[in-house]
Amino acid sequence: MRIAQVAPLYESVPPKLYGGTERVVSYLTEALVQMGHEVTLYASGDSRTSATLCPVCDRALRLGQNCVEPHAEHLCLAERVLHESLQFDIVHSHIDYLAFPLLRRITTAHLTTLHGRLDIPNLRNLFREFSDEPLVSISNYQRRPFPWACWQATVYHGLPADLHRFHETPGKYLAFLGRVSPEKRLDDAIQIACRSGFPLKIAAKVDKPDQEYFDTVIKPLLNQDGIEFIGEIGESEKDEFLGQALALLFPIDWPEPFGLVMIEALACGTPVIARARGSVPEIIEHGVTGFVIDDLEQGVRAVADLPGLSRNRCRQSFEERFTATRMAADYTAVYAQLLLATRKQKIGLGLKVTNKTPVGAKLQPNSSPELDPQYPALSSNE
Repeated sequence: MRIAQVAPLYESVPPKLYGGTERVVSYLTEALVQMGHEVTLYASGDSRTSATLCPVCDRALRLGQNCVEPHAEHLCLAERVLHESLQFDIVHSHIDYLAFPLLRRITTAHLTTLHGRLDIPNLRNLFREFSDEPLVSISNYQRRPFPWACWQATVYHGLPADLHRFHETPGKYLAFLGRVSPEKRLDDAIQIACRSGFPLKIAAKVDKPDQEYFDTVIKPLLNQDGIEFIGEIGESEKDEFLGQALALLFPIDWPEPFGLVMIEALACGTPVIARARGSVPEIIEHGVTGFVIDDLEQGVRAVADLPGLSRNRCRQSFEERFTATRMAADYTAVYAQLLLATRKQKIGLGLKVTNKTPVGAKLQPNSSPELDPQYPALSSNE
């Protein structure tokens, strides 16, 4: 297939440091190229990919000095994709609803993966207006505010199978990885660690909007024994950081759509202790790959119960459910479904159909992809 991947411009693809969506786009793009597809990546000019790169701006917007209004750059990106859409069999957007007005006007098959939270009241009118736009969710929980939207499938994120090594024997500390903000509840992670008697290593970035929260709420807690604040780390450092941890603490207090750090930990063989919010119960198997908790007391008990978990089973769960190869196969099934629907629509309108890409995947709305074994290129999961 000729596939366009449309990435956000806030970070490069993959990002230099923090940036979940851009990393997922990178993993998906590379997996699709490895499967033999012809992929074009629309992203910032400092991105790195084995696909054809179409640079939309010189560098990631977060690194730029003059980017005051990032929506302007993204609207230019959407307009460019609109004008070049006939070059592709499928256009896959990752810039959320910003591209909806232009996507609904192209004749090429297309879809949007929504990477953020949807439980925001003033989004309802927008999604009602664009209720015919094909969407993919990254967890079933993410769909709850708009169950009536045009969902094609839920496709869980995936990582390259060799990105992280399996660490059978951990160190003696707990880990927190991500971003410092009120909803991430680093304060709860610190409490769980202190009450459990284990050190806590914190690898996290502090964005400007969260600086006051960090200074007034988190910084005073860092003076306790065993609490080590490392700061933001890059991809090359994550393997050792997560792999040597007894467990990842993920006591979020918001409806997390996915939580990429959870599968990063599982890839290392590290179990996860996470609050039962958002997608957590879909990702973590309670008592198998970690513990799903409701409060701090349960968190402390979960740390004590860690010796009963198998790190081998954590890695196995990652390999079965959360590889980039599996993610790409699932998306290929969605692409095939949309290509077939677009062909039928064009034929019904009397338009010329030139797409010769074979279609061999069957998918029911609001379900996971069901792949047709007649087409092994689409049904290969590993």
